[in-house]
Amino acid sequence: MSHNLTTRLQLAPEQEAIRAKCFHPTGSFMEFEKQEIEQSIPSRFEKIARKYPDRIAVKTESCVLTYAELNATANRVARAILAVQGNEAEPIALLFEKGAPLIAAMLGVLKAGKFFVLLDPSFPSARIAAVLADSEPKLVLTDRRNASLVRQAAGDLCGSMDYDSIDCSVSADDLRLALSRGAPACLLYTSGSTGQPKGILQNHRSMLSKARDYVNLYHICEHDRFSLLASGTSNSVVNTFIALMQGAALLPFDVQKEGVLRLGDWLLQERISLSWISSPLFRNLAEAVTGKKTFPDLRLIRLTSEAAYETDVALYKKHFSPNCILASGLSSTETGPLTEYFIDHNTEISDSKLPVGYAVEGKEILLLDDTGKEIDPGQIGEIAVRGSTLFSGYWREPELTAAKFKPDPQKGAERLYLTGDLGLKLPDGCLLHKGRKDFRVKIRGYGVDITEVEMALLGHTAVREAVVVARPSESGEARLVTYFTSRTQPGASVSELRRFLKTKLTDYMIPSTFVMLDVMPLTPNGKIDRLAFPAPGHARPELDTPFAPPRTAIEAELVRIWAEVLSLEQIGICDRFFDLGGHSLAAARVASRVLKTFELELPIQSLLQSPTIAEMAAVITENQAKKIAEHDLICILSQLDALSDEDAQKLIKGGETISDKPAPSLPPEQR
Repeated sequence: MSHNLTTRLQLAPEQEAIRAKCFHPTGSFMEFEKQEIEQSIPSRFEKIARKYPDRIAVKTESCVLTYAELNATANRVARAILAVQGNEAEPIALLFEKGAPLIAAMLGVLKAGKFFVLLDPSFPSARIAAVLADSEPKLVLTDRRNASLVRQAAGDLCGSMDYDSIDCSVSADDLRLALSRGAPACLLYTSGSTGQPKGILQNHRSMLSKARDYVNLYHICEHDRFSLLASGTSNSVVNTFIALMQGAALLPFDVQKEGVLRLGDWLLQERISLSWISSPLFRNLAEAVTGKKTFPDLRLIRLTSEAAYETDVALYKKHFSPNCILASGLSSTETGPLTEYFIDHNTEISDSKLPVGYAVEGKEILLLDDTGKEIDPGQIGEIAVRGSTLFSGYWREPELTAAKFKPDPQKGAERLYLTGDLGLKLPDGCLLHKGRKDFRVKIRGYGVDITEVEMALLGHTAVREAVVVARPSESGEARLVTYFTSRTQPGASVSELRRFLKTKLTDYMIPSTFVMLDVMPLTPNGKIDRLAFPAPGHARPELDTPFAPPRTAIEAELVRIWAEVLSLEQIGICDRFFDLGGHSLAAARVASRVLKTFELELPIQSLLQSPTIAEMAAVITENQAKKIAEHDLICILSQLDALSDEDAQKLIKGGETISDKPAPSLPPEQR
């Protein structure tokens, strides 16, 4: 057993005591040494592949790759890329479904000395096209399933390569190219304040540093089984390298397709030991978990993307084993982990919102006032980070890079990064998060710059002005609310605006609520007064579909469930779920409640594919009728032994009436 605790964190004693319990039961953790970040990602991965050739690297329902097999596949991908693109360091776009081919493609691009731009098939083609236009890759690597989407989004911008057509007879040996630790590794896009996606460039050293931070924080070892729930985001890339740079098994799972109920079963069946999960998704998972699930192999849940609350801790204590540690913290695509906070079943939370915790190794957290001067503990200031392993900068945006980075006169070559987050530091160094300094927010685990949403809305011919704000929902989760004025009367319906935005934005960027105003409220100096907007309320939105009340008891019960989840006072049976402000996580929550309320045994997809109450009620009615028919048949068959041969034959044929003689009395055990 090698519980190497040389990684020095600035934790309070009770925090360090919890972290000291955070080990895989095998106790085989070996620290990710600091000098190991001074190399390329392929170099580190190839060492791991040689050390654990037969251990599972990636596992999905359709594919299992060992480290040796994944390394060989990535080498073939690299040679295929070099054959058509040459040795120049350049971006290669990747458009794949979540799974083993995407991971092999990421490694293959890096082995070829290039860097990847991650795209997601769930993004609208307009967003994919915007990323391609900005990053200017000469090649998009994709699979056959997404080839048509590449042609639609890329047009003549770049060429494409079919991953499924790569020659399997090509050499699978390591290429051993001389790759610099400072070379670009990936270009990750987030919502940008200019109204266009913003590229964040990461090099090999910064990505390895992020992986090292998490490996050492949570003592990740080769026996861990790591769930990969995110896709197309910074989290998905970082989580991939956390696992693969340490020899752990990486198991992708598509929550949007499979559903939250299936996620609980999958975590149990696959014996997942580590799960990075967004706070909203965690709440949905906890609601869907039944008492019989204990997840004995799950040793760590890390809440990501949005604020965590005291109620989350209560859910953790109720549904997860005392052997499982809960963690949260502050991190960003630019910096990786900045602070961490550890929780066990004995942790008491004194505030409704969890602290973001204590600074991780190699990161020094400062709080600055508006003049850039450091402030004392107990005061609110902008969170700044001092460190030498931060990201390379924003892609082709030198002014933005210069604005976010400041030279640090006290630390020589190190830089000071301004996060835009506000914080307050307690006397013991624990950091509390106090919101964003700018307008960037987190929605369902994704970073969204509301300027991009506003600009998309202004592209609609009927919209004169649009302002988007983040407001907490009834459950405390952030949601986007749009306030707009119209060029026409009666103005565009919510249904129409949603259809329009679906062609421009990813689903998590589409506001939950739309409020039409006659005029925008203004401050005395003529700026829009965001504090003066009325509360969105709980009224049914203006839809294309006329209101229709429930007609049956099932429809009435469904109206009640939908209204509770969506926080609406009135819902029509023909209203479409997503037009009412619903999203994928809310849909999973509805499906979970419906399955429990009506005691159904249905795949969650059968409910999610019923976008109105009328359609959902029809699915439930059909299922219940089937169950009743099966029950009646069982009852009839159970009585056949007590009937005469003649009557039994008549009953089976169903063509004649059984005699009117009284039914024979059955013994108690047969009733």
